Amino acid sequence: MSSGDPNMQPFVDWTWCDGHAGRFVLVDARWYLDGSSGRDAYDAGHIPDAVFVDMDKWLSGPASKDAGRNPLPDPGVFAQGMREAGINDSDTVIAYDDAGGVIAARIVWMLRSLGRSAAVLNGGIASYPGKLSKRVPDRREGNFSAHAWPEFLLADISEASSDKNMVMDARNRDRFEGHQDPVDPRPGHIPGAVNVPCRENLDSTGTLIPEVELREKFARAGIVSTENTIAYCGSGVTACHNLLVLEHLGLGKGRLFVGGWSQYGHATSRPVETAQPLPGQSPLRRS
Repeated sequence: MSSGDPNMQPFVDWTWCDGHAGRFVLVDARWYLDGSSGRDAYDAGHIPDAVFVDMDKWLSGPASKDAGRNPLPDPGVFAQGMREAGINDSDTVIAYDDAGGVIAARIVWMLRSLGRSAAVLNGGIASYPGKLSKRVPDRREGNFSAHAWPEFLLADISEASSDKNMVMDARNRDRFEGHQDPVDPRPGHIPGAVNVPCRENLDSTGTLIPEVELREKFARAGIVSTENTIAYCGSGVTACHNLLVLEHLGLGKGRLFVGGWSQYGHATSRPVETAQPLPGQSPLRRS
């Protein structure tokens, strides 16, 4: 397959991989919000021939209050990471994790945003029917070239705060509603945002639920197209899964607010909504 193959769908299953053996690069993209090591998980056992790509080193820039926890890296850094993983401009990349694809979606969105062929392995590592391997494949350095991130697929904090846009939050409901937030300074969500938890795109096996159910899920939140649609999460990782699902449903490409709640939560001059009531207050409040 060539770079930017228009027939490359955002999700493929292991049957597809079997049928295209030797024609794609398999990437292990495991990463954990609690700081556990994705590399350690890879070393303990991965799908044979998969290469590991580190989220913090190659898929994110330096964290800050103004940019969030996982801003996009400099294009040159991303390109270097792809080259070191043995990825070429013309390669198709299939990425997986152990979370049903909600983490692997980040690298897939990044690649697809640059016109590269990439997809999430539907079902993740659990969908592989064989024995896992500890062998690290020996791949020749790739020729992946650096290109600027496309501005038309990105949104900033002001756009994500505007009532002119449909803004969807991919985090779990308890974090969206403000019941708890283990990593960010303020609980709650951007005022006016709707909650579309990305993990609810999956069944109990970590596989995408049927298309008709996905379409109904987004429609209940008021999302029937990607026009003026902006996705965010904690730091621009799992929101990519919602964007890929919308593309999978044929609804187009929405925009990503990469800074997400980890940026917005530090912007203390901006209001916050939460569904967690205080004594004598209505269920929805702002701060």
